[in-house]
Amino acid sequence: MPSWGALLAQLSGVNRYSTSLGKVWLSVLFIFRVMVLIVAAESVWGDEQTDFTCNTLQPGCENVCYDHFFPVSHIRLWCLQLVFVSTPTLLVAMHVAYRNHGDKKRLLQVRVSCRDFFEYTIHCQTLQLTGALWWTYACSLVVRLLFEAGFMYVLYALYRGFQMPRLVQCVEWPCPNVVDCFVSRPTEKTVFTVFMASASSVCMLLNVAELAYLVVKAVTRYGTVVLHFSSICW
Repeated sequence: MPSWGALLAQLSGVNRYSTSLGKVWLSVLFIFRVMVLIVAAESVWGDEQTDFTCNTLQPGCENVCYDHFFPVSHIRLWCLQLVFVSTPTLLVAMHVAYRNHGDKKRLLQVRVSCRDFFEYTIHCQTLQLTGALWWTYACSLVVRLLFEAGFMYVLYALYRGFQMPRLVQCVEWPCPNVVDCFVSRPTEKTVFTVFMASASSVCMLLNVAELAYLVVKAVTRYGTVVLHFSSICW
């Protein structure tokens, strides 16, 4: 399993440059998705292959049927989803680190005073989402949305919905005929699948809202600058 603590530490560092909606997204990600995945979902899916039983004694039939109906474990798919969804946010951290490194290098080259260096340090803590940083942040939101939607589609397509069946019928070789196979804890798995899909949908809505907020704010800022220069020219 990924080190969720290390991932949280990295994302929390990026959080200082996020909007209010970005901070809400991070809270939803770790409280309603990572914590639920660690505390509850793993115990529900821990016995998924062991308790997948079929009414046949044919060697290899149960394994083949399980692989046919559950090609990828829900837990592993959700872990991959969380890692991929969190990765674009780290691009913002890389951009900020690169920008700060360049600014610090230029300050050292001109031998600034201690006071100027202190003011620069304060500036690094309060970087505004403008210019290239705005584009990096906006692109990270778009990529995050694409990953969320892609994994939601993969989950829905693989299992033909979010409901876990109680009984599946398998005709795969080497099963001798139509074999009935029974899934363990189908109701619990359905509840957790719907919950994780709902949490993912909420995160997608937050991403869309944050992207719209960034666009509106950028347009408003641009309009203010244009009006300011127009008043100066006239």
